[in-house]
Amino acid sequence: MCGIVAYVGHREACPVIIKGLKRLEYRGYDSAGVALMNGSLNIYKKKGKVAELEAALMGIDTHGHIGMGHTRWATHGEPNDINAHPHYSTSGNIAIIHNGIIENYAALKQLLIEKGHTFKSDTDSEVFINLIEDIRTNSHCTLPEAVRLALHEVVGAYAIVVLAQDSPNQLVAARKGSPLVVGIGEGEFFLASDATPIIEYTNEVVYLNDYELAVINNGELDIRTKEDVKQTPYVQRLEMALESIEKGGYEHFMLKEIFEQPRSILDSMRGRMIAESDHLMMGGIREYENKFVKAKRIIIVACGTSWHAGLVAEYLIEDFARIPVEVEYASEFRYRNPIITEKDIVIAISQSGETADTLAALELAKSKGATIFGICNVVGSSIARATDAGAYTHAGPEIGVASTKAFTAQVTVLTLIAMIIGSKRGMIETSKLHQLMVELESIPTKVEIALQLNDQIMEISEVFKDATNFLYLGRGYNFPVALEGALKLKEISYIHAEGYPAAEMKHGPIALIDEHMPVVVIATKDSSYEKIVSNVQEVKARKGKVIAVVTEGDTTIPSMADYVIEIPETSEPLMPLLSVIPLQLLSYHIAVMRGCNVDQPRNLAKSVTVE
Repeated sequence: MCGIVAYVGHREACPVIIKGLKRLEYRGYDSAGVALMNGSLNIYKKKGKVAELEAALMGIDTHGHIGMGHTRWATHGEPNDINAHPHYSTSGNIAIIHNGIIENYAALKQLLIEKGHTFKSDTDSEVFINLIEDIRTNSHCTLPEAVRLALHEVVGAYAIVVLAQDSPNQLVAARKGSPLVVGIGEGEFFLASDATPIIEYTNEVVYLNDYELAVINNGELDIRTKEDVKQTPYVQRLEMALESIEKGGYEHFMLKEIFEQPRSILDSMRGRMIAESDHLMMGGIREYENKFVKAKRIIIVACGTSWHAGLVAEYLIEDFARIPVEVEYASEFRYRNPIITEKDIVIAISQSGETADTLAALELAKSKGATIFGICNVVGSSIARATDAGAYTHAGPEIGVASTKAFTAQVTVLTLIAMIIGSKRGMIETSKLHQLMVELESIPTKVEIALQLNDQIMEISEVFKDATNFLYLGRGYNFPVALEGALKLKEISYIHAEGYPAAEMKHGPIALIDEHMPVVVIATKDSSYEKIVSNVQEVKARKGKVIAVVTEGDTTIPSMADYVIEIPETSEPLMPLLSVIPLQLLSYHIAVMRGCNVDQPRNLAKSVTVE
C-alpha cells in the first residue's frame, strides 16, 4: 500500500526512481510522482500509472543525483494530480513523500492555518510537511531536527522521506508502523518501502525500526531514535535474486507465482522435514517448544488470504495436537477487548509481515503476556522483528496482489507446526506421523500434476467469464479453500462470489441457485464425501451449474457435475494444498478473459499498512 523510493549518489536519480516505482506497482496505487533536485526542488506528479508519469516527464530536464518518488493509494482525498505525492511545504522549500495515516492531521492543520500556512491538497501528508517547516522556521533548527521534533507531534503511522531546497545532498527519512529500508551501495544510498527497488543495485540493507530517523548527508548514513539517541546500523545481506521479481516469460506475475508453487512449497519444508530419517524440526519452535506443548489455547490472527490459511491451521492443530484454536480477523480482534493470558500462544500470519491490523493485534496480545509467534514471507519485516519467535515461509517475492503461493507456503509451514506440536504432545502416532511426512514430501510433485490442468481450466473459464455471481462450497479442510477460491475470484475478476460450508447452503444460499448460478464444489474423497455428494445433488435439483473439483478416479460426482476437475489423491489434512490450485487458475483465467488487470486489481494493495 503506497510505495516509496528515494536515491542519492552518482547515478541519474530519475531513472532509478522511476524503475523503483515500477517495481513497487504491485503494492497497489492510484497516482505517482517524483521530486528531483536539479537546480531547484521540482515536483512532477500524475494521477494514474507510473507509465503516465514517465510519459509526462518526456522532454523535461530531470538531470540530478538526488530525488524521491511515490506511488499513492488514496486515504485522505480522492485520487488526482493535486493529492498525489510528493507535496511541497507552503514556502515550496521542502517536499515530503509519506506512507501511512496521520490521525490528528485535522487539529494540526487548523493550528497551521492560523499560523499562515496554506494547503493545496486534501491530504494529511501536506499537513505533515507544513508542520516540519513550521518547526524548522520557528526553532531555527536543522532539517533532521525539525523532522525529529515533528514526530513528537503527529499521531498515527508513517514512513516519510523529506527533501529540502537548501540541503541539496541530504535525505531525511523516518518510520513508525510503515516499512522503510535503506540500501547501501558504493557511494550511493537508496530508500524504499521494501527491497524490490534496491536489489538491482545492492544487497546490503538496513531495516529501520519504529521511531527511527535516517539522515543521509554527503555520503554518510546517520540513524537516530526519536529521542535523538544515535543507533548503530545493523546491515543485512539480501538473499533475493533479481530474476525473482521479473515475470520470467509469463504473461502476469500471478500466473508465474501459481506455477512456482511446487518450488515454494518444497522450499517452505526444506531442512525442516525429511521423511526418510523421520526428521521433523523447526528452529523457531525449538526455544518455545515447552510453551506450545503446555498451551491451553492457540489464537491465530490474520487478514484476507492469511486468515484462510489460519482456518486450515485450526483444523490441523486441533486434529494433530488437540489444542483449542481460535482464528480471528486481526482487524476485529484488537477492538473487542479479547481475553488473553500468559498461557496463550498467538500466531500472527502475514505474507508481507507489515499488515497494520495484524501488527496491532500482536502488540495487544504481547501486552497481555501471551507468547507471540510470527509466520511471514519477508525477512526483516515488522512482524518478524516484533514476535518472540517465528518461521519464514520461503515462498520468495510475491508480486501479484492476489496471494497464491503465499497461501500454500503458509499452509505448508502451519502443517509442519501442527505435526511438530502433535508429536511433542504425544497426540499423533509415530506411524501416522511418518505417513503424513511421506505424503507431504509428495505434495510438490502432485501440485505439478494439478498445474497440468491449466488448459482444461481455461476452457471452463471461457464458459463462465460473463457470470455475475459464483458460489463456492466445501466441507472440513476444504471449507477454507472454498473461502479462498471465492476471494481470489472477487479480487481479480470483480465477480461477486461467496464461499460457504457446504452444509450451510440450505440455511440461505440455496435460495440463490438457478440455471445462471455457477457453483464450485470442492468434492474430494474425504471423511465427508457422502455429504458433499448430497450437496451436489441439491444444487443440480435446482438447475445450478456445478464445477466440481474431485479426486482423480472418482466416478460418482462426475456423473452429476457439469464440469469436472480431477486432482491427485492425498491425505485429507493435506488436501488444501492441492484443491486450491484449480481455483487459483480458474479465477486467473476468468479475470484475463474479462480484461482485468490481474496483477494490480482496482482498489487493492498488496500490503495493507494502514488501518
